[in-house]
Amino acid sequence: MSDRFKKIFLGVSISIPFLLYCIYYYSIMIRNAPYKFAEFKNITMKSGLGNHYDKFYSSTSQQFKYLNGNDSLIVHRVKLSSDDLLYLHRKAADIGLWNMPKEMLGDTSNTAPRYYIEFDYQRKKKIIEIDAAFNGDPKLKDAALQIVKIVDKTIEDANDRQNH
Repeated sequence: MSDRFKKIFLGVSISIPFLLYCIYYYSIMIRNAPYKFAEFKNITMKSGLGNHYDKFYSSTSQQFKYLNGNDSLIVHRVKLSSDDLLYLHRKAADIGLWNMPKEMLGDTSNTAPRYYIEFDYQRKKKIIEIDAAFNGDPKLKDAALQIVKIVDKTIEDANDRQNH
C-alpha cells in the first residue's frame, strides 16, 4: 500500500463514522425538540393585580378583553398573524422561556401586578406566572417580564392594525 492510500483510508475511516453519528444524533435532537413552531396552537396572556386579571387575550378565540380607564370592559377580536406568532415563538426561545419555572410569585398580599402567559403546543404546554414582587433571581425576573412586554406589545400592535 502506498502512503497516499493509507492517508485516504485513515481519513475516510475517521470522518465517515463521525459524520454518520452527527446525522443520527442531530436528527433525533430535531425530531424531539419540545417546542416547534409547526406544532404551535395557542398563546394566552392575562395580566392584572393579584389574582384579578384585568386584561385577557387568547389567540384561539381571538378575544382581547381589558378594562379601560372608566372600568368598562372592552372586548375586541384581535387576530395575530402567523408572522406575529412566529415572532413571539422565536423571542420566547431567544429569552429562554422554556427553561423558566412555572411560578415566579413573591406577593402574598395579592396587590402586585401579576402576569400569566401560556404557550400551547400539540405535545407540550409552557405556562409562566410572574408577579412584579418576585424576589428571586433578578435576571430571571427581567427575562420573564421582557417576554410579557413583548407579547403585550405584539397584541396591542395587532389590535391597532385592525382598528385603524
